[in-house]
Amino acid sequence: MFSKNKIKSLLSRPEFSALAIFLFLLILFTFSNDRFLNSRNFMVILSTYPELALVALGITILMISGEFDLSVGSVFAVSPIVTMILISDHELHYVASILIGLLAAASIGFINAVVTIKFKIPSFIATLGMLFMARSIAVVISGGFPPSVPKDLPTEWLVGRVDMFRVSIFWLIGIALICNYVLKKTNFGNWIFATGENPKAAQDLGINTFKVKATCFVLCSMLAGFAGIIQSFRIKSVITSLGQGLELQAIASAVVGGASLMGGIGSAFGALIGTLLLSIIDNILILSRVDGNWFKFAVGALIVIAVILNTVTKNTADKIRLKDDE
Repeated sequence: MFSKNKIKSLLSRPEFSALAIFLFLLILFTFSNDRFLNSRNFMVILSTYPELALVALGITILMISGEFDLSVGSVFAVSPIVTMILISDHELHYVASILIGLLAAASIGFINAVVTIKFKIPSFIATLGMLFMARSIAVVISGGFPPSVPKDLPTEWLVGRVDMFRVSIFWLIGIALICNYVLKKTNFGNWIFATGENPKAAQDLGINTFKVKATCFVLCSMLAGFAGIIQSFRIKSVITSLGQGLELQAIASAVVGGASLMGGIGSAFGALIGTLLLSIIDNILILSRVDGNWFKFAVGALIVIAVILNTVTKNTADKIRLKDDE
C-alpha cells in the first residue's frame, strides 16, 4: 500500500508529528466532550486563530533561517496603534494608514536584522531588547490613551463573516500558500533553508545570508503587525497591552509544528497545525472548566512531546534510508 520511499518521505516531513498529535487529540476530544465538535465551538476556535497563526507563520520562516524574534508581541500592538492614530487623529485613508502601520512593523524587523547580523548579537538578546522598546513606543505614541476605532471604518473585507468563517481565515490561507510556495518551489526558499542549516556553507555558495535573514526578519514583523491590525479590527478596539505574551505562544506553535531552533527545518503547514493544536487545547480546557493556568502546563508538555516525536520519526526515516543504501 505504501512504499518505503513514501513512508520515508512522510516521516521526514517536519509537520508529521504535529499532524499525528492533532488527529489523536481531535478524536480524543470529540469523544470526551460532545460540545467540542459543533459549529458554534468551531467558530470560537477559529475566531482568534488567523491572528495567532500569522504570527507563528512569520516566526517559523525566521526560525528556518536560523534566527527567532521575541519582539513580535510588541509589534502586534505597534502596527494597529500607528494605523488607528493615522485614521482617527490625522484622517488619513484607512488603506494608506494600514500600509504605514505595516511599514512601521517592517522597520522594526529590519532594525532587528541589522543589530543581529551586522553587530553579531544573538537574536534572543537583540529582539528581547526590541520587545521592550517597541512596547514602550506603542505606549508613548498613543499617549497612554489608545485611539478609538471609528464606527464607520470599513472592516468587512478583513474580519467580516462568510457563513461560519471570518474573512481573515482566507487572508491567512492565501498568505500561507504563498509562503509555502516560496519555501518549497523557489530559489529564495532554498536559500532560507541553506542559510539556516549552515550559514558559512551558504555564503561559500554565493548566497547573501544577510539579505536572506533580513528579509525573514522583516516578513516576520510585518505578519505580526498585520495580525495585530486584524485583531484590532475584529474587537473594534486598540490597547497598548495587545499581544503581550504572544511571542512565546508563537514560538511554541512553531516548535510544535516542527520548526527547529537550530535552523534549517520547518514548514508553513507546520506553523498552521502547531497553532491549531494550541488553540484546541485551550478550547477543551475552557469547555471542561479546567483552571486556565493548566494551559501553560499543557503547552509545555506538548512542546516536549512534539520534539520527542520529531526526533523519533526523523531517526526512523534515517534508518529506512540507511537500509535502502545497503
